[in-house]
Amino acid sequence: MLTTLAIANYRSLRALILPLTRLNLVTGANGSGKSSVYRALRLLAETAQGGVVPSLAREGGLSSTLWAGPETLSRAMKRGEVPVQGTVRCEPVNLRLGFACDDYGYAIDLGLPPPVPRTLFQHDPQIKRECIWAGPIFREASLLADRRNGVLRLREGRAWQVLHQNVPSFDSIFSQCADPRAAPEVLTLRERIRGWRFYDHFRSDADAPARQPQIGTHSPVLANDGANLAAALQTIREIGDAEALDAAIDDAFPGARLEIDVFEGRFAIAMRQPGLLRPLRAAELSDGTLRYLLLVAALCSPRPPGLLVLNEPETSLHPDLLPALGRLIALAAHDTQVLVVSHAARLIASLERSDDCQSLHLEKELGETRIAGQAPLDQPPWHWPAR
Repeated sequence: MLTTLAIANYRSLRALILPLTRLNLVTGANGSGKSSVYRALRLLAETAQGGVVPSLAREGGLSSTLWAGPETLSRAMKRGEVPVQGTVRCEPVNLRLGFACDDYGYAIDLGLPPPVPRTLFQHDPQIKRECIWAGPIFREASLLADRRNGVLRLREGRAWQVLHQNVPSFDSIFSQCADPRAAPEVLTLRERIRGWRFYDHFRSDADAPARQPQIGTHSPVLANDGANLAAALQTIREIGDAEALDAAIDDAFPGARLEIDVFEGRFAIAMRQPGLLRPLRAAELSDGTLRYLLLVAALCSPRPPGLLVLNEPETSLHPDLLPALGRLIALAAHDTQVLVVSHAARLIASLERSDDCQSLHLEKELGETRIAGQAPLDQPPWHWPAR
């Protein structure tokens, strides 16, 4: 389980350190930085897929994702005694992402390429340093894998073994060093990150994949676009917790019953509702009903991920469905770590009734996102590796 998430200089997140528990709720007003937290966590997950630099490039590169304010905000600036203004930079331009668990920690530092040699990829960010360490807090003595620019080295007892001397600036340590014998920690952490799941704004239009019959195969994991919804729901019924599935549907739609139609190997969902003589097919379901079924398939997965992240799951749902969704999320948190980004009052209230829920309310001060009520000494301990 992640205990700390650290983000520096990503959009409005100049220096944000979030404590994490089993069930986490990130809330705040529009523009407070909730989406930036979600996107930063997705960007962090891309390191294990070899896509962190392309993902940043799709966002416009470092020039459009970096914190746009001064390197530091003085107390006088915060009190309004002096205008917000730039200062002499003490550190190189950087975008840093990291997390800590009880057993391992990881951090990546991205920066600008040098002016020479000239290249057409001059706007691509470069990985300047990556570290994996033992335990939740970074210390040089606890380093297990260390990459500085192109040099990658692994700890071997009390000494270091240089594994690569010319690691490409766009390749993560997870792409270059995931050997089960030479670097089991790197492989373990890479597979752990690859197991994270993100669900964000399922399509529910007439042509949405979830509304179309799909070839059915065992699907313990719901696809990101929901295309295998019918197969995922049937998989839960056959090898997962069928009672929890039926209870989640009955909680939201009392008396309703889910059915899976099969025609020539293609699966499609249907729902029987009280008072109707025939089931409603996928094309007839409302956007909110379809999205709720997609969330049920994600949260009742028979193969729970290490981390499940839901970005504004309340989208298109009627407010009366949100308490049921909150109860379902709280139940899923018994088997997996969950992070929910939301600003729906009824969903927030439902989640906060859970004893395990940690609510992190974001606010902005002079353009910088911070956790409301968090003093510097309240932050989890965190140290960034220096370049």
